[in-house]
Amino acid sequence: MSRIGIKICGLSTPETLDAALGAGATHVGFVHFPPSPRHIDAAKMAQLVARTPEHVRTIAVLVNPDNATLETLGAAGRIDALQLHGQEPPERLAEIRARFPALALWKAVPVRTQADIAGAEAWRDVADLLLFDAKTPDGADLPGGMGLRFDWKLLLGYRTRGPWGLSGGLDPDTVAQAIRITSAPLVDVSSGVESAPGIKNVDKIAAFCKAVGQS
Repeated sequence: MSRIGIKICGLSTPETLDAALGAGATHVGFVHFPPSPRHIDAAKMAQLVARTPEHVRTIAVLVNPDNATLETLGAAGRIDALQLHGQEPPERLAEIRARFPALALWKAVPVRTQADIAGAEAWRDVADLLLFDAKTPDGADLPGGMGLRFDWKLLLGYRTRGPWGLSGGLDPDTVAQAIRITSAPLVDVSSGVESAPGIKNVDKIAAFCKAVGQS
């Protein structure tokens, strides 16, 4: 198993889930956000979660979810963590933690400048993991999963009190470089292992995990 955490996100079929598991992914992500081409409903998520072995962490990716949505997903099976990809303030994460104490909370932090990375500390006390992702253009339909990257050198020498990860613009050809620059303990990929938006490619999944393992 890679010393670096590997999250394959936006999985939507048993075949691509199996490819991620077989390639050594430590985390698998399922998107529940209707505007996304990777969206799956709670029933389908439950089927994929049930197929995932206990040692691999399951992550539900959400954007500004309300409590009803969280209750629905909570009944979908073994979800280990919620990845919040919207404009959720620290206070909202605290509310979710109080309501769903068994779930780990990941906060995606959109990055364009060094100030965005510094500002992530606002969530440090309420998030179990900070995930740095590229900031999407103003007015974009999606908050992530667009294959954009930020200047990874902004994370050169980054230190924080808790776990963190890197997302945005990663693919089999770039992930090793990203790890060398940032020393990221976890990498998260979605569009970088697709043949079309929302369509995961099993060969790219394998190549991505291999590249991480060799980095």
